[in-house]
Amino acid sequence: QVQLVESGGGLVEAGGSLRLSCETSGDTFSSYAMGWFRQAPGKEREFVAAISWSRTYYADSVKGRFAISRDNAKSTVYLQMNKLKLEDTAVYYCAADYVRGSVWGLTGHDDQWDYWGQGTQVTVAS
Repeated sequence: QVQLVESGGGLVEAGGSLRLSCETSGDTFSSYAMGWFRQAPGKEREFVAAISWSRTYYADSVKGRFAISRDNAKSTVYLQMNKLKLEDTAVYYCAADYVRGSVWGLTGHDDQWDYWGQGTQVTVAS
């Protein structure tokens, strides 16, 4: 069982920056691809970014503004969010997908992800 704990959320002005962290425990972190998702009030959860061993993936809405990274030594994945917009307001969730085999790819389906964190609130104010 893998535990994921997000942190770093908060209130920020539009145009500002935040860095989210997701610390994991319970298994070998490097065996997992990691992702960030978000859910705004009244909307479905949506993909934000993901990182495997060698590739990163981004939703079009955050490309050029957000950056995902991982520190395997700290079992932690990060989401650096810059130039924040009002529409980035959401609960942000971290997710982990065990990599089966030597190649991992993003399927676009939430059921790909094996474990989820509890979420951290990000509020962008004007």
